[in-house]
Amino acid sequence: MNQAANIISPSAGSVTGGVREVLRLEAFAIMAAATTVYFVSGGNPWLYAILFFAPDLSFAAYALNARLGAIVYNMVHSYISAILLAGASWLLGIDLLWQVALILAAHAGFDRSLGYGLKYASAFSHTHLGVIGKRT
Repeated sequence: MNQAANIISPSAGSVTGGVREVLRLEAFAIMAAATTVYFVSGGNPWLYAILFFAPDLSFAAYALNARLGAIVYNMVHSYISAILLAGASWLLGIDLLWQVALILAAHAGFDRSLGYGLKYASAFSHTHLGVIGKRT
């Protein structure tokens, strides 16, 4: 079988047009809401500043391979992770987990509002919001 036949188009499976813009605006709203709740509930500004970009360290899993990189990146950048962490905070009564959950939700919203979506295993630049980076 031809090697070229195994390559998936970078745009396959990504949203386009007005729907893409709605998803990015929705993500911005989630970032703004999570950030507002964080600070209104007395969150430490230094903790927010230190942890806001920490989820991006998950891209290091791409050093092992693209499939694992996409899985780890998507787990960390999913709103589901933030919701589960918030639920654990509520069940365990640990305020710090609540604050980290809000930071995680804000970060995921920030990334998606800029067009950095959830990753496909084909390449780091292939996301559900379209291809990111230079186009060759």
